[in-house]
Amino acid sequence: MALILRPEHADEHGLVAVGGDLRVPTLLRAYRNGIFPWFNDGDPILWWSPDPRAIFEFGRFYLSRRLVRTIRANKFRLTINQAFGDVIRGCADRESTWITGDMIAAYELLHAAGHAHSIEAWHGDLLAGGVYGVAVGGLFAGESMFHRVADASKVALAYLLEYLPLRGFTLFDTQVLTEVTAGLGAIEIPRADYLMRLQKALERPATFA
Repeated sequence: MALILRPEHADEHGLVAVGGDLRVPTLLRAYRNGIFPWFNDGDPILWWSPDPRAIFEFGRFYLSRRLVRTIRANKFRLTINQAFGDVIRGCADRESTWITGDMIAAYELLHAAGHAHSIEAWHGDLLAGGVYGVAVGGLFAGESMFHRVADASKVALAYLLEYLPLRGFTLFDTQVLTEVTAGLGAIEIPRADYLMRLQKALERPATFA
């Protein structure tokens, strides 16, 4: 029997369900219902729909003066979907991460199916940073970003936030507010508001690339 993934089943911490699998249909069903997986290696899969929910509003990304100078200097060369596997592994390459080997394998399959995407920032031939996420309809769910050169991930994210509306996307989900995303302009909204916006976004015929 398929795992039931409904946001109204979330507990006070946002936990919706435990178990299941990371197959492409399961992941897509989860994102369409405002739910995403987070878990530690070796543990059961945990499915979450937090309240409040963190998003980026298009046009409200905060650009510091230094970041503006970096963008104008064309320090990084940006590409789309040229190194998805390297980006997700770059995001996982840290002391503590929820991006397990199973998650990497699952999201590479999601990428092959046309629903997971990456923006890469290159400094010469070095992959200096990047960001990846999941696209379903007019929703883009940002999953993680990383950098090996200062500001590389922020430049990639800034590009992504300009790129998505041009492709028909109306909702950028960043899941849980962090110090980094708050500093870049992300905000929190009630889960009920997020779910209403999600349903409208899913009706959009957006295409990532």
